[in-house]
Amino acid sequence: MTEVTIGKTVPDFELPATSGQTVKLSQLQGQNVVLYFYPKDDTPGCTREGQDFRDLHPEFKRLNTVIFGISRDTLKSHETFKAQQRFPFELLSDKDATVCRLFEVIKPKKMFGKDVKGIERSTFLIDQEGILREEWRKVKVEDHAAEVLAATKAL
Repeated sequence: MTEVTIGKTVPDFELPATSGQTVKLSQLQGQNVVLYFYPKDDTPGCTREGQDFRDLHPEFKRLNTVIFGISRDTLKSHETFKAQQRFPFELLSDKDATVCRLFEVIKPKKMFGKDVKGIERSTFLIDQEGILREEWRKVKVEDHAAEVLAATKAL
């Protein structure tokens, strides 16, 4: 797989999603797509980020935009997290990190003093033709969903 680049078509991918679905990027043509990568279900920053996207979901929907949260957690974990937080969008499970590698979000991190590789909080905005229009890396949660919404309105 080639890497993603702003202004270029995002390579197609397919991942299992909550609600028994499978999401294939090429089947989303005609809609804008927000992909937000987050480290782990049910952790403070990831919960807050999901809640912010949840709260702005009606506005994204009015802009013909679908939102997907992606992490390496299992579908079972995702289903629990989605239900607890009442997310109106699907969470995608990238257990083998294929899509994480495509978007280059797996980075070295320190966890409890140990070197590990994990997801760096990142968001990507893909337009209705499947072209990457915006990317946010090393995301700080506060006001991030509103910033993504503003960029979506500008498409």
